[in-house]
Amino acid sequence: MTVAEYYEILGLVSGSSVDDIKKAYRKKARAYHPDLNHSPEAKDLFIKATEAYEFLITYHQKLSSDEEEFHRVMEEWRKYRRARSQERAQSYAGSPYVKFKKTSLYKSTKRFDGPSIIANFILSILVFSYTIFGFFYRLKHPYEKNEKPPVFSFILLLTLSIILFTVSFMYLKAYLDTTRKNRKKM
Repeated sequence: MTVAEYYEILGLVSGSSVDDIKKAYRKKARAYHPDLNHSPEAKDLFIKATEAYEFLITYHQKLSSDEEEFHRVMEEWRKYRRARSQERAQSYAGSPYVKFKKTSLYKSTKRFDGPSIIANFILSILVFSYTIFGFFYRLKHPYEKNEKPPVFSFILLLTLSIILFTVSFMYLKAYLDTTRKNRKKM
């Protein structure tokens, strides 16, 4: 197969980004997995989509380099990886879709990792709370009678905790939106 055919299998144009490749593969894997699609050609389509995904992800950086490197990459793929990719895709096609979703190949296409996003959000709340609580605690209980807690440190930590909170909130919101969209599709 050619690179253009691999892109075509995933429904993409040549030169698509890694995120586009991952997103397209997730759609095709769900559409063609034999556990969900009972048509006779579903297994072959699933295998082709998996092969295309593995090739495009593995060689994405090298595909944009010079012509000689491109031909060398294609030859290497044909010799060593294509058969392995097809074997792996056949085993995925034979397993239930729920089990396939737990494989490292499928997980590599995820854009958001729920537990880590939630943990980062909780961590940002803890840092924010600790910064404020710590500053006011130091005001009431200084180490020495005349010592005041450094305001600059408080402002710096408060700013950093607000930035962390904002970023983690944005990721959490995007994750929840993505999860809702996926549930509506089912």
